[in-house]
Amino acid sequence: IAEASAWSEMAPAGLSLGAAILCLLAWAGLAAGDRVYVHPFHLLVYSKSNCDQLEKPSVETPPDPTFTPVPIQTKSSAVDEEALWEQLVRATEKLEAEDRLRASEVGLLLNFMGFHMYKTLSETWSVASGAVFSPVALFSTLTSFYLGVPGEGQGCTSRLDGHKVLSSLQTIQGLLVAQGGASSQARLLLSTVVGLFTAPGLHLKQPFVQSLSSFAPITLPRSLDLSTDPNLAAEKINRFMQSVTGWNMGRALTAVSPDSTLLFNAYVHFQGKMRGFSLLPGLKEFWVDNTTSVSVPMLSGTGTFHFWSDSQNNLSVTRVPLSANTYLLLIQPHHTPDLRKVEALTFQHNFLTRMKNLSPRAIHLTMPQLTLKASYDLQDLLAQAKLPTLLGAEANLGKISDANLRVGKVLNSVLFELKADGEQAPESVPQPAGPEALEVTLNSPFLLAVLERSSGALHFLGRVSRPLSAE
Repeated sequence: IAEASAWSEMAPAGLSLGAAILCLLAWAGLAAGDRVYVHPFHLLVYSKSNCDQLEKPSVETPPDPTFTPVPIQTKSSAVDEEALWEQLVRATEKLEAEDRLRASEVGLLLNFMGFHMYKTLSETWSVASGAVFSPVALFSTLTSFYLGVPGEGQGCTSRLDGHKVLSSLQTIQGLLVAQGGASSQARLLLSTVVGLFTAPGLHLKQPFVQSLSSFAPITLPRSLDLSTDPNLAAEKINRFMQSVTGWNMGRALTAVSPDSTLLFNAYVHFQGKMRGFSLLPGLKEFWVDNTTSVSVPMLSGTGTFHFWSDSQNNLSVTRVPLSANTYLLLIQPHHTPDLRKVEALTFQHNFLTRMKNLSPRAIHLTMPQLTLKASYDLQDLLAQAKLPTLLGAEANLGKISDANLRVGKVLNSVLFELKADGEQAPESVPQPAGPEALEVTLNSPFLLAVLERSSGALHFLGRVSRPLSAE
C-alpha cells in the first residue's frame, strides 16, 4: 500500500473540486480494498439506468428553487435529541442486505481516510492536549461538498453518487445508536446538526440543503454580516449554536475570514453510558506525566471484556461493549512517554485486523469519566494534506448556489461524553473485582476509539491526555 501522503499527488493543481474529492475517495478505496480487482465503489456510483435518466436532454427541467437564509437573530426551536435518536433508529429498521453492504463499503473508506486525517490533525496537538476526531463527520462533510459540484464533464457511470454515500452514512449512524433498544439504560446518543452561515442576501439551492438531511437531520441556514467584524460574527455563531443545541462546545469558532460568503459548520454530540459501571466517590488522580496529576471523576466496573497486552510494542488494549454491536476500544501505552509512538503505531489502516488479537477475560476496569471537546477546520486539514485550494475561490459549487461562493471555515466540532450508567458507588463498599479479575486502571494518558461492528465504521478516534475535572 502506498504511503498515505500519496493522496495529494492524485489531485494536481487545477483539478475540479468534484474530481479532486473523487480522487481522495478513490485513493482511500484503492488503498483500503482487500482485493485489487474489486471496484471500491461498485455500490456507490450511479447505475446505468440512473445515468440514462440524468443524461437524457430535457428542455423542461426547471432551475433548482432557491431561498435566502433568515437572519441569525431569528428565533429558532431547540434541538430535540430524543427525536433525532428516534429518526436514526427508524432509518435502520428496514435495511436490505445491499444497504448493509453499502454501509460497510463506506465504513471501509471513511476509516482509511479518517486515520490519515487523524494523523495530520494530531501533529498539531501538543502532547498534553486531549482531543477527539470524527471520521464520519469528516467524510460526510466532504461528501456534502461533492454534492455541491455540478456533474458536467465527468463520465456518469464512474461518478460517485453522493446521495448513496450520505444515505449510507445515515445507516452507519443509525446502526451505532439502534443497538441499545428503546428501553436500554445504556442507550447511546448521537446527534448531528449543520449550520450553513451565509452573507446577507445570498441564495442557497433547496435541493442541496435538503440532501444534507441524511447526514444531519437538522440543517440551520442563517445569514449574518461576516465581513465588518469577523470576531463578532464568530461570537454570534457560537452563541446561536449554543442556544439551539444546548451543547457546551466552548468557543468552537474563533474567527471568520472577512471575504467569505459561506461557512459550513457540522456539530456532533455523542453520549455513551458504560453498562455496569459506577461513578467512584470523590475525585481520583490522573497522571498527565510523571510529575503532574489532576483530580478527575473516575468510573469503575467489572465484567468479561476483551483484552490484549502487546509486550513487543508496549501497549494494552481493552474492548468494552457500549451496546450489543458497538465497542469502546481503550489503548494504553505501558509507558506514558510512548503515547505518540503508540498512537502512530495503532491508528493505521490495519487497526481492526490488529484488534483480532483480543481475547475475553475477567477485568476490573477503572477509567476517567470523559468529556472531550474538539473543533477543527477542514480547510486547515486540506492545506496540511497539500490540497489548500480544494475549497478555495476557484471551486465550482453551482449546486449550492448560483452566486460566486467564497467558502470560509469548514468546521467539524465534536462533544464526546462517556459516563456510568449506574449510581455512584458507596464510599465504604469497594467494588468486588473477583479473585481472577485483571486490574486495568487508566489513570495516565491513553487513546480511544468507538467502533460500530456491523459496518466496521470507526465513529470516533481520540487521545485522552488531561481529562476535564467535574463540571
